[in-house]
Amino acid sequence: MSTPSPVAAPGRRDPAAHRRRGFLLVVLAALCWGTSGISGRVVADRSDLSSLDIAWSRLAIGALVLLAAWAVTARRRTGRVAVGRPVAVRLVLVGAGLAAYQLAYFSAVARAGVSIATLVALGLAPLLIAVGSALLGHGRPSGTTLTALVVALAGLTLLVGVSAGADTGTAVLLGTLLATGSALGYTVVTLASGGVPAGVPVTLVGFGGGALLLTPAVLAAGLAVPSDPWAVAVLVYLGLVPSALAYGLFFTGVRTVPGPVASIVTLLEPLTATALATAFLGERLAPAAVAGGLLLLAAVAGLYVRELGRAPEVDGGV
Repeated sequence: MSTPSPVAAPGRRDPAAHRRRGFLLVVLAALCWGTSGISGRVVADRSDLSSLDIAWSRLAIGALVLLAAWAVTARRRTGRVAVGRPVAVRLVLVGAGLAAYQLAYFSAVARAGVSIATLVALGLAPLLIAVGSALLGHGRPSGTTLTALVVALAGLTLLVGVSAGADTGTAVLLGTLLATGSALGYTVVTLASGGVPAGVPVTLVGFGGGALLLTPAVLAAGLAVPSDPWAVAVLVYLGLVPSALAYGLFFTGVRTVPGPVASIVTLLEPLTATALATAFLGERLAPAAVAGGLLLLAAVAGLYVRELGRAPEVDGGV
């Protein structure tokens, strides 16, 4: 017997619309993240800040902004969400994952460049998240998700091959390894944050926890403060837009978007980063790289149409 299309009852959220909103929030987050690499590169070029300094500053600035926003909106919140041990463990993992992800990413950018670091880090993440989801008992990815993953990785392969060009040597190899570590940190953040209930300030806790974890290393190395006005401005931007805003969008969207799907959507980040590197760092995309970008966009669009653009079946759940 066919099931009629579900209509949201008065006062209840439309599940399909809720998932579409979450999908779009993840897309916006990925586009914001795409500016991180080039922003970090600008700060590094115009100051004496190390990768550790940039990672810590991004987390600390983001945490301060999020804390201010949390304080301003305190009166609007009604009720409190109980944070038990499982949720607390997830929050600790989010903070640790963010710290590892940021430090490894900016270290990779310093050694291998924006394009390679971003493409490798975000290209490996979907595979790691799909494997992690299966190991955690979340089931195998759907056929649509696997197809989108293959298409997206094929596009990334073209992009990586062109971006790497004739670069060789230990610097690129080390940068690739660091980017792999960044992908592991991102995987932990995605899988852990997906189980945090609404009402818990996961973005604020994650940024604050990540900054605290990196603080001892920063103090031991000696925190550098940039004097160049442009470096300061870009550093503040890095803490505001690709950090506080983007992660807030992501953690909100990922509550209604499965981890493997979200990880593929965020492949828009390396596409954005490569486009910015082409525009502002003088890189030129070959036809193969353009084809790779189109494949990547096709994978994300296909996911939206097949997985999130259709109304879910009625299952009798509450």
